[in-house]
This record gives sequence, C-alpha cells and structure tokens, in this order.
Amino acid sequence: MILVSQSGAVLAGAVLALLVLLSGWALFAGLRAYAAARMLEGENARLNALGEAGPAQPLLVRADGEIEMPPRLAEWLGLDRVPRELSGLSQENAGATPEDAQLLARHVTAAQRAGRTFRMTLRPQGAERALLVVGDRAPEAMRTPAGALLWFLDATESEQAIARLTRDTDQLHAAFDAMTALIEAAPMPMWYRGSDLRLLMVNSAYVRAVEGRDGEDVVARGLELVEGGGLGGPLANAAIARDTAEPQIAAMPATVSGARRMLRLHDVPLPTGGVAGFAVDVEELEQARVGLKRFGEAQRAMLDRVSGGVAQFGSDRGLVFCNQAFRRMFAMKNEWLADRPEFDRVLERMREVNRLPDVRDFPTWKNERREWFTAPEAVEETWSVAGTHLRVVAQPLPEGGLLLLFEDRTQQLELQREHGEMQQVRTATLESLAEAVAVFSKGRLQLWNRKFRQVWGFEDIFLDGHPQIPILVKAAAPRLANPNRAEVLGDLIRIAAKDRQQRGSSIAFADGRHFDVTAVPLPDGNALVTMLDTTDHHRAESALRDRNVALEAADRVKTAFVANMSYELRTPLTSIKGFSEMLHGGFAGKLTKSAKEYTEAILTSVDRLGNLIDDVLDLTQSEGAPLEREHVELAGAAKSAADSIASLASGKRIELVVEDAGSAGSVTGDSRRLRQTIEHLLRHAVAATPEEGRVLLHLDGNAKVARIIVSDNGPGMSPKAVAKAFDSFAQHGISRSGERALGLGLPLAKQFVEAHGGRIQLISEPGEGTLVTVELPR
Repeated sequence: MILVSQSGAVLAGAVLALLVLLSGWALFAGLRAYAAARMLEGENARLNALGEAGPAQPLLVRADGEIEMPPRLAEWLGLDRVPRELSGLSQENAGATPEDAQLLARHVTAAQRAGRTFRMTLRPQGAERALLVVGDRAPEAMRTPAGALLWFLDATESEQAIARLTRDTDQLHAAFDAMTALIEAAPMPMWYRGSDLRLLMVNSAYVRAVEGRDGEDVVARGLELVEGGGLGGPLANAAIARDTAEPQIAAMPATVSGARRMLRLHDVPLPTGGVAGFAVDVEELEQARVGLKRFGEAQRAMLDRVSGGVAQFGSDRGLVFCNQAFRRMFAMKNEWLADRPEFDRVLERMREVNRLPDVRDFPTWKNERREWFTAPEAVEETWSVAGTHLRVVAQPLPEGGLLLLFEDRTQQLELQREHGEMQQVRTATLESLAEAVAVFSKGRLQLWNRKFRQVWGFEDIFLDGHPQIPILVKAAAPRLANPNRAEVLGDLIRIAAKDRQQRGSSIAFADGRHFDVTAVPLPDGNALVTMLDTTDHHRAESALRDRNVALEAADRVKTAFVANMSYELRTPLTSIKGFSEMLHGGFAGKLTKSAKEYTEAILTSVDRLGNLIDDVLDLTQSEGAPLEREHVELAGAAKSAADSIASLASGKRIELVVEDAGSAGSVTGDSRRLRQTIEHLLRHAVAATPEEGRVLLHLDGNAKVARIIVSDNGPGMSPKAVAKAFDSFAQHGISRSGERALGLGLPLAKQFVEAHGGRIQLISEPGEGTLVTVELPR
C-alpha cells in the first residue's frame, strides 16, 4: 500500500507539474496575445487617427450597395449623418448634386463589374469645397467581393490654385497675343534685333516697306529699312541704344514702297540684350506743317472777305492781322497798319476817328480792355458808335495773343423787331387753327390757342399764369375718363423737351370725346403739343368691333349647324346602307348583274359619304376637345393606318411602302387621333397619286421629336393650293380622279398634330409630287 501510494503520488505530482506548465504556457500565450491585441489596437487607433487627419478619406461600396465611410467624409459632403447606401450621398440641399451622384454611381458600377478605375471631381451642394474622387475595385484583402474602394481627396485649394494659375496664364497668353496682334497690325514698321544687331523679327508693315515676301524672307535676307549698313550707318542708333541701355531717336531718309520718305527711327534696348525698334513716317508731318501754314494763309484770306471785322494781336500785343472789314469799320489805312501798331495805339486811333463809344475816363477804359489779353475766357461787349451797334468779342489766344471780332448788329436788331411782328402773326395763326395747340418751354405752358382752352375748359386766369407741367396735369385729370391717363400728357412733354423725341398717345375725356395727342420737339428746345379730335374715328372703330363679335358668333352658329346636320345625315345614311346591303345580299330576290353593280355603287358612295361626315364631325367637335394621354408606339399606329388604306391603294395599283428607321419610338398622346392623322395623310396621298404610283410612309426620330413623313410621286400641287392646303373646307381643285375634294383630311391632320404640340409642314411642286412632314414632341 505504501509503494502504491508513492507511485500514485509521483504520478499525481507529474500530472500536477504538467498542469502547472500548461497553465504557465497558456498564461504566457494569453499575455502575449493580449499584448499583441493591445499593439494591434494601438496600431489600429493610430491608423484611424492618421486616416481621420489625412488629406484623403476612403469609401467602401459593397456588392449589395451598402457603403462604409468615416464621419469626416460625411462632414466634407455636408451630410448630417453617415448614409448606409451610395444613393444617400445626394440629399436635398446637401451632399453631391443629383448629376454628380448619377455619374459616380455609373463609375462605381463599372469598377465593380469590370475593375475599371476612374477619377472625377465632385462639388458638394451649398459648399465651395472640391473633392477629387479616385475609385477602383476593392482589393481582395478587404474580403469584399465585387466591391469598390473610393478615395476622396480635398482638392479645394488645388482647384483654386489651378483656376488662379489658369486665369493668370490665360491673361498672359491673351496679353501676349494682343501685343503680338497689335505689333502685327501696327501701321508703322517694327522690328526686333538680337544682341549682335541682326534682325530676328519684323511685322507686316516692315515687310511691305522693304517689299519682301514675308517676315521669314526679310529676316533671312537681312533687308534693312534704311539704306546702308555697318555700325557707321543706320545701325549706329541701335548700337548706341544697346551699349548705353537708353532709347535712341534719329531721323533718316529711306525708300518705302518705292517712295522717298523721311523716317524717325526709335531704338529701345531690352533686358535680353536685344534692341526693339519702330519707325515713324514724319514725311506727312512735314507736309502737315506746310499744309497748316497754307491753311493759315487761306484762313486769313477767308477772314479778309467776311463782313465782320477781325483783328489779331500777337503775344507782344502788336497787330498781326486785320481784314478789310476792320479797316472799313475803323477807317484804318494800310500804310499805318504796316508798322504793326500796338494794341493801345489801335484803340487811340479808333477814338480819333470817332469809332469808339463815348466814355468819360478813356485811360481807365483802355486799361480795362488791355486785360482782355489775360482774361480766362472770351469777353463780349456791345458798342454803340455813330448810330450803329457793334458786338465785340475778345478771345484770348493760347500763345498769349488776342483775337477781336466786330459784328455790326444794327441789321440784326431790325430783324428782331420784325421777328416780334412775326410772333404776333404766329399767335394769330395759332388762334385760327382747328386743332388744339400748346407750346411748353422750361417746364411751363408758354403759348396756346383758343381751341386748346376750349378742349380742356381751362379758365383764362389759370392759363395766363403759365402753369408748370405738374400743375397742368393735375388740373386736367378730373376731365378724363381715366384720371391716371393725365400723367401721359406730362410724360409726352418731357420726352419731347428733354429727350428730343417725338411721341404720341390717345386720351379719352369723361364726356366721351377722344383725342390723339402728339408732342414734337421744336428747334429752340421747346415742345409743341397738338390734339386732334378722333371721336368719330373711335365711334366707327367701336361699331366695327361690335360687327366682328357678331361675325364670330355667326361662325360659331354655322359650326354648330354643320355638326347638327352631320348627325342628322347619319340616320338616313345608315338606313340607305342597310337596305342596300340587304338588296345586294338577295333578301329581296336575286338581282341581275346590273342591279348588283348599282347596289355596289350605292354602298361605295355611302361609305365615302360616311367618311366625309365623320371628317366633318371630327373637324367641328375635336377643336378644343381634350386629348387622351397614353403611351403610343408610332410604329403600331402607322401599321394600323396603312392597313386601313391598303385596299384603297391596291384598288389603284399603288405601291404603299412603310419604312421604319427604328428611331421613331413612342410619344405621349391620343392613340386614336395619331392613327387618324397618319390615315388622313395616307388617304390624301393615295387619292392624289395616279394608278401604278408610289406612296411612302417613313418613320424616324431623335431624342426630342418623332417624325412622320408621307410622300408620293403624284403631279404635285400649285403654290396657291399649298397655301390653302390646311384651310378647313377649302376647295383644292379637281383631283386626278376627276373628283373635287373638300380638303378635310389635311385640316384634320393639322388640328390633331397641333393639339399634341407638334408641327406639320407640306412641300409640293407641280410635277414633283408632295411631301408632308409631321414632328411630334416626346
């Protein structure tokens, strides 16, 4: 028992030791795993912190459409919460715009299915932030099969910097292009030389001046604008500018376009070491100086012939020039004027011959006139001398001289007196006019006639006060049917007086009178107002308007009558058709061959008359009637319409072709009306096409409109018939079959197309067939 106990104890100790070792190893492994987990947790927290602070934020899109994104990215997008799906990136007034969201969804789908990478710029709504999105299929390590990983980078500053640099670059390019264009378009020769003074660039004016082919030819041949070469010749100016770094100017002769000219050469040194230059043709300047001299001589010759006296004094106050009228006015002799007398001596000479006004203190008066030389502006006086009235104007000259003008106004004063008499005649004339006339000056009523006073019923005391325009308008308002229209009168006067524009309007008085008011600007700055009585005209216009209303009512009654008659005609027509069918079917006994032909003709005529009645009812009832809105496939509607016309076409051995380009698609509208539209167009084309002809129905369209085209190879229509093709009940002449058509098909088609918001057009020429085009909006 003791030995067994010892063995058991050893075994138990071994097991216990093994358990202790295993527990120690487990504890060590657990502590090691815990340390690794803590390390991974710290690494994950550090990576999350780096991700949060980084310039790029990720977005993971799973295969089922769910997304994972950090809150910071939601903040960038302006979202108040993190969405669970990709569609949640676009919200009302927040997140991506609907267009950006749709584009992003397409890129994500392409990345998930085909692994296609993409880059796009996204701008959140209501923010100035710009986000660069870079997307690709999610890596396999992320264990998201068919997923997509998107990185969002805040590129706001980069976009702004790029935009700023782009603007600066565009401005610099524009400035460079403008400068280049300016140099090229400059009328003067311009050039650029290198540091060795060789030509590197010239403009078109330079090429024309040296008679070269183009700029490259001139540079290659080194053609100089001025003859001679070397540093001792024309290039000396450019060499001095290059060496001294200062602009140089020199005048040299040159042959330009085969003519000898004097040029002023300007050479400007550049920081690059080269020299830019341009040449100014001073030949014309010299000619202008000569011309100016000749002009002065001609001007003096002209002044010598004017009726007013002219005297010019130089800066030294000596007499430089005087005309013959001056000599006559003041009895000046040529011998005395040849010595260029001084201003004071001229005044004294005038006094000696009694050509000056009587003054008590002549020295003081003379000193005051001497100040005319330094006056800031022209001085004007009136002299009364020996029964004549002289207007004197003293104009200081910029170079320090003085110009005196003497005008005899004696005759002018006589004319003013005569003008006063004419004013009286004008007043009497205005009083006798049948129109109301008034003249306004400086915002006041200045002149009026008796008719004006009678039209408005103003008191004489009121008009004699020359009321201002606002006061006159206020007094006129109670006399009008609409008192607010009185402001129109004031506006017309102001426009004529200030804006110098003629305007007109009409006003109605409370007592039923009507007047056309016209305001006309006068040459003296005033405004003339005329009032023409148009009461009778308005009465006649009112009568015509009432008559037009009556005619429209009669037209509505006519339309209602046609519609009612069409309904009434259907009842006997139905009976005729029924009995004819019974006769044709043999219910009244077997018919002869001729009788059958007669009944068939009756049935044909009944069907034709029924169709005409249906067209009349459509034309009178469909106008303004609401359309049914549904999804209409145009190909099906066209086939149904063509099938209904097929028998009519085959009866005339006409080839009816339906051509569908596959792009007609569908529109929203009334299927019955659209089918009837196509049927009417086909019926019109078949009726107008001779036997063994061809009618084509073509369908196509684009994203905006669907198009229906019906064409035939018939004889076409005249311009007059084309103009009336869409008129209701218009007689279009005799058709090829010899029958006169009422023309209801085309008007109905036009009515149905326009009811759908579409457009119909008919093109036809005699001998070339007819083509009708219908465009229906999607």
